[in-house]
Amino acid sequence: MPRPRELTVAVLVFPSFELLDVFGPLEVLGNRNLNPQPFRIRLVAERREPVRSAQGPAVYPDDTLDTVSAIGVLLVPGGIGTRAEVENGHLLEWIARRSEQAEFVCSVCTGAALLARSGVLDGRRATTNKRAFPWVEQLGPRVRWVREARWVEDGKFVTSSGVSAGIDMALALTARLVGLEAAETVARCMEYEWRNDPHHDPFAKVWGLV
Repeated sequence: MPRPRELTVAVLVFPSFELLDVFGPLEVLGNRNLNPQPFRIRLVAERREPVRSAQGPAVYPDDTLDTVSAIGVLLVPGGIGTRAEVENGHLLEWIARRSEQAEFVCSVCTGAALLARSGVLDGRRATTNKRAFPWVEQLGPRVRWVREARWVEDGKFVTSSGVSAGIDMALALTARLVGLEAAETVARCMEYEWRNDPHHDPFAKVWGLV
C-alpha cells in the first residue's frame, strides 16, 4: 500500500564508496516529480567530515552514525571501500542495530557484503554484484544467495546487483511504497528505461554464475 507519510532514507557513505550506488537510487527517491515528497534523504557517515568516493569526488554527510534520527529506509552502497569496511566492527554493529529498527533495508552492489557480514541477511534471499559474487558469498554463508537476479526482495530487505541495478531497485521500492504510476513517472522523467523485471540479469551469465 502507498504510504502517505514521509520516510527518512539514511544512505551510508564510507571511504571509496561507489558514486552511482548512492546517487543512482537518490535520483529516484529524491525526484521532484514525486509530489508530495515521500522521502527525506540523509547521508550518514562515521564522522562529520568529507567522505571521498571511489571515483574521486567527496560528499559531506548530513549526519553521523550517532546523530542520525529514526530511519525509515537504510540504503547501503557498495564500492571498493567495502573490502575494508567488512572488518569495521563498529560500523557492522550499527548496521545490525539500525537494520532491526528500519522499515526497509536496501543494498546496491557489494553493499550486500556489509549486510551479510553484519548478520542481518542470515536465512534470507539476497543478491549482489555478479563480478564480486564469490567474495560476497563467502562473507555470508547463511545467506540464501540468488545468483541470477537484478534485485531480490525478502520482506523488508531489498538487495540489488551491480551499480546501475540500484536504480531499478529504487524504482521498484518507489512502486512498492508510493505506487507503480509514481515509479513509472519518475523513470519517464529521468528518460530511463526501467528494467522492472527483477529476474532480468544477463550479467550472471557473463560472470559464469549460471
